Amino acid sequence: MSPRSRSSLHGEDLPPTPHSFHLISVVIPARNEAGNLETLIPEIEAALRHRDFEIIVVDDGSGDGTGSLLADLAKRRCPVRHLRHDRACGQSRAVRSGVAAARGDVIATIDGDGQNDPAFLPALVEALEAAGEACGLAAGQRTGRTDTFVKQVSSRLANGLRRAVLKDDTRDTGCGLKVAPIEVFRRLPYFDGWHRYLPALVLREGFTIVHVDVADRPRGMGVSNYGVFDRARRGVLDLFGVWWLIRRCAKNPMLEEIVLEPVHATAVRSDRLETEPR
Repeated sequence: MSPRSRSSLHGEDLPPTPHSFHLISVVIPARNEAGNLETLIPEIEAALRHRDFEIIVVDDGSGDGTGSLLADLAKRRCPVRHLRHDRACGQSRAVRSGVAAARGDVIATIDGDGQNDPAFLPALVEALEAAGEACGLAAGQRTGRTDTFVKQVSSRLANGLRRAVLKDDTRDTGCGLKVAPIEVFRRLPYFDGWHRYLPALVLREGFTIVHVDVADRPRGMGVSNYGVFDRARRGVLDLFGVWWLIRRCAKNPMLEEIVLEPVHATAVRSDRLETEPR
């Protein structure tokens, strides 16, 4: 997929041509989320019942019953796969592991804590399909936030600073609900914290973004394994690292393959005969 390969006629852009994905790979980063996955995975199955999909749970070094739960779901013919890190490596690494193992042509990410509602997955996939091949990401934007006051304030401050520096035109990059073609996901530069900057990184590659408002839900069970202060400590360095990546990115040209007509052997032989002296 070329980020700028848009159809045109007489130099004018045509409306985007919708396209359809064949297999959706739903990637769930999860650490000690067995209680929430027990509800979340059947919700994903119900939401995507009219599409072909697989569910990839990336078990980030969990010490609970995640493995037993997934084994039981697989026995019930749930299209779930279990990837396990031997130790906790963080949400970004878990998402990356899932993307690397995916078999689909489009990736949908969703958090394992149950706060993201899978009912919005079809709308995100359809928004990306309708936007055409020039679009590289459908990003969920949370409404009615249910997080703690501290988390909401820190999120607003971080989002405001990020938008001012990166100009990524995205209100909420912390929402786990995101959908992108697999080839776009796999070409993005990786670093720890990468999943929070996907809109800016996708724009850097020359693609566009669509946004879909999604409802936020309270966490189902347990406590967050990826905390506010962990993010805050590294946030400023990550932010200016992404800014540097954008500034140093080479230009993204419009890419077009020129179809060359093959030269037939008979034509070549005929030309040679005509040029030979008599």
